[in-house]
Amino acid sequence: MEDKVYLFDTTLRDGQQTTGVNFSVSDKMIISQHLNDLGIDYIEGGWPGANPTDNDFFSRDLVFNNSKLTAFGMTRRPGRSVENDPGLSSLINSSATCVCIVGKSSSFHVKNALEISKQENIEMISDSIQHIKSKNKEPIFDAEHFFDGFKEDKDFAINCIKEAYDAGARWVVLCDTNGGTLPHEIFNIVSEVVKIVPGKNIGIHAHNDTDNAVANALAAINAGARQVQGTINGLGERCGNTNLISLIPTLVLKTNFEININKDKLKNLINISRTLDNILNIPPTKNAPYVGEHAFSHKGGLHASAVEKNSSTYEHIEPNIVGNSRNVIISNQAGRSNILSQLNKLNVELKNDQINNILETIKEKEAQGYSFDTALASFELLVRRQLGHFEDFYKLEKFRVTDERRWNAKGSLVTEAEATIYLKVREIDIMTVGVGNGPVNAIDSALRKALIDYFPSLEDLKLTDYKVMILSSEKGTGAITRVLIESSDKSNKHWTTIGVSPNIIDASYSAIFDSITFKLFNDLNNNN
Repeated sequence: MEDKVYLFDTTLRDGQQTTGVNFSVSDKMIISQHLNDLGIDYIEGGWPGANPTDNDFFSRDLVFNNSKLTAFGMTRRPGRSVENDPGLSSLINSSATCVCIVGKSSSFHVKNALEISKQENIEMISDSIQHIKSKNKEPIFDAEHFFDGFKEDKDFAINCIKEAYDAGARWVVLCDTNGGTLPHEIFNIVSEVVKIVPGKNIGIHAHNDTDNAVANALAAINAGARQVQGTINGLGERCGNTNLISLIPTLVLKTNFEININKDKLKNLINISRTLDNILNIPPTKNAPYVGEHAFSHKGGLHASAVEKNSSTYEHIEPNIVGNSRNVIISNQAGRSNILSQLNKLNVELKNDQINNILETIKEKEAQGYSFDTALASFELLVRRQLGHFEDFYKLEKFRVTDERRWNAKGSLVTEAEATIYLKVREIDIMTVGVGNGPVNAIDSALRKALIDYFPSLEDLKLTDYKVMILSSEKGTGAITRVLIESSDKSNKHWTTIGVSPNIIDASYSAIFDSITFKLFNDLNNNN
């Protein structure tokens, strides 16, 4: 049996089932590009036809050189032909090269949820897979509730996946939908399955409800499965999915199985993990395996002394392999490799002393609460400012914001903000007033009024998302606030900027200032 294992990421679809997670299109574009750069085989982008965000995402110009864009949906509906099923049509007409459909493989769910016969369920699977393949899309079948279905009615569960395979499914994925199956059960059941459907066509989709998703994925691989579905940081509904950030280095460093991600790419994992955390506006899990801040941290005393003499005593790998660093008591070195990697992407030649100065500045900023993992536009501006690549396009003298909450003549509650901006452009003093539905909107409005005559390209600048994170909640209303602002323009370019301050308005202004500056800097360079 071949030792190649394929990785299928469903962060953008199954990960979005997490309570409180709602990716924007720009979020999805950022995440998918990271996954492609890493070398993930399949990226499940969402469900075309199900919601406007997924429709918009699949309509974008997505260029992946390592990954296959995959659309998710379901088998044809009962009583419909595949040609007349609008759900299937949306999947096939999307830009995805692969289509992953979910169908029941549990007789209990067929009877009680779908309320159809076993035979009709099997025909729905077969018809759908054949139709997808006939349209030159790669078909993948997710056998929902497979492990529970196998335990309750083995013959029916096997018939469902055998029918999908015979119909032409490239992958038949066994789903532990409620996450309750244990590793020894996974191994035993998959071992039986691969005697009927070749292991090179079998995948595993494990949920983490018993905290065994990664272990279950490894058990399935050892039993013969050759595809794993999972998410960044184990994101997913309830307790999450198989954590690819943990699984990938485990496969590369601790098994003889091959994946399309080589050892050198493992250093990107920490950046991808933190990028998702920043997008979700949550702090990174400090004790996360491989990439957590505490993954290679050692408290003082005999333990720390032993680590310094022989790191293999208490560490299972060298931290730098996955882009992390050893921390004995306290260390501020975590993230150095990511910073250097980002500097290289700017195509800027730097001397050693310049690199060191930039790294020191980054460390100072991070100590204040900045995080540049997703705010790459602010990172680039910080670097280029320090290197003297440009001068600021305007100088703020001061601004003032007032909020008003009142009842209008019709008895409706009205909230309105007004911002007064004083700034200098090309040695000319300007004062403008902007009104908005909130202080940030008002500041943005006033800045545009002041700058538009000097920089007409700001007309097409859009602020597409606004996120606030409290960094020191123990301080109550005096806490440090981090603001992330996503922006875009008519060229369909997206970028993210950051501001940090005890004052949320000040933090917001800093993020807006960087957004405007990044736009003008790029416009200037593109015109030269």
